[in-house]
Amino acid sequence: MIEIAPSILAANVLNLGQDIQMVLDAGAAALHVDIMDAHFVPNLTFGPHLVQALRRAFPTALLDVHLMMTNPEEYIEAFAQAGADELTIHVEIEADVGRVLADIRALGVKPGLSLRPGTSASALDRYLGDIHQVLVMSVEPGFGGQKIQLEQLSKLSHVRNQGFEGVRSVDGGIVQENAHLAVSAGATRLVMGSGIYGSDNPAQVIDACRKLLP
Repeated sequence: MIEIAPSILAANVLNLGQDIQMVLDAGAAALHVDIMDAHFVPNLTFGPHLVQALRRAFPTALLDVHLMMTNPEEYIEAFAQAGADELTIHVEIEADVGRVLADIRALGVKPGLSLRPGTSASALDRYLGDIHQVLVMSVEPGFGGQKIQLEQLSKLSHVRNQGFEGVRSVDGGIVQENAHLAVSAGATRLVMGSGIYGSDNPAQVIDACRKLLP
């Protein structure tokens, strides 16, 4: 069954606990937490304290934390201690990507690797044996509510064809109407923000997308 990871960035921040409980009750497999530093991407969001609060409030939820940061290597320990289950960094960072992935694993957290739309899928190839998740950005990261760049979905197919058997995730403009395209391309997890929280029936969207077949 396809995993659905609602992006809490799209939830109502003044009603965050209830919005999260709603998607978990509807069958969401993970909570996707976007960490933006206003440098790697032009937006500023959450920090380790929110992850810690999520862990305390939802102790059994899988916390999928996406570090859209110039220097994630300086923060992985803080996010691991806060309770992240998965930490995804970007292949475009200046630090030694392999070293950062190893450090994430050493902290007992599952490492992931993401790439922006302008980066070739082949940039991931050398790391596929070292990661739990590939996260394909199907919009330029920074802000929610963007329209999907359908050509980015071919990167999911590339990763699948390389034999990667971990989580193949996609984030950006995924809604119920196009989710089948992502799954057909190879996605096993759909990160959905406004596609869920902007829907009149979020539970129905989650249920329908979970049942999609490759």
